[in-house]
Amino acid sequence: MDHKLINILNKIRNDEIPIDDAVQEIQQMYYHNLEYAVIDTHRESRNKFPEVIYCPGKTTEQIISIAQKLFELSNNNILATRADKETFAKLSLEIPAAEYNELARTIIIRKGQQKAVGNILVISAGTSDIPVGEEAAVTAEVMGNKVDRLYDMGVAGLHRVLAQSEKLLSAKVIIVVAGMDGALPSVIGGLVSNPVIAVPTSIGYGANFGGLSALLSMLNSCSAGIGVVNIDNGFGAGYLASLINQLG
Repeated sequence: MDHKLINILNKIRNDEIPIDDAVQEIQQMYYHNLEYAVIDTHRESRNKFPEVIYCPGKTTEQIISIAQKLFELSNNNILATRADKETFAKLSLEIPAAEYNELARTIIIRKGQQKAVGNILVISAGTSDIPVGEEAAVTAEVMGNKVDRLYDMGVAGLHRVLAQSEKLLSAKVIIVVAGMDGALPSVIGGLVSNPVIAVPTSIGYGANFGGLSALLSMLNSCSAGIGVVNIDNGFGAGYLASLINQLG
């Protein structure tokens, strides 16, 4: 049973809290209704990390309100993805501790003691793939992982990858971000024995079909041990890498 729920039940037993207030506290353990958003406040207990704010489609006021409530109710870092500078500027007036990563388009609000465990390596095939790679790296870092980066390591200059063999072999999880032909994850998968998370990007010319060709290349990889997330989904790759990195 959740320790928060035990505390509330003990308060009821000791007549320290009215029943109506106790019911409200129990409800807030699982969700908090803002009318336009029902915040999953129990996600931190289930997944060890709070609900993440996906900014597109939300008004700035909605994003700020959700962030404030998560900041109030969570013990862990808060993350917002695909955020623009204007949203950050307004949010930082309400929560000065907020930080913005322009490349990753992420907002982070740090809480509590920061940890950095294990070893996740993020590799991008080209410089144009860095924004998606940064989203993955920031996501993994804010979830408490040690993250290293290798950018512009595409197969057009394979010697660049081979020169980084020490970092490749020491990583517990590798995230490989690539557009164009999407070939780099297969190459990395053939060099290492650790899990590889492939992220196709929408970078490329017309026949790239907005990342579809890279996605299909990664799904059809003959290298074992490769998992694939959606096109441009750096967040999903960073989150998955964190779960793997922190196992055990």
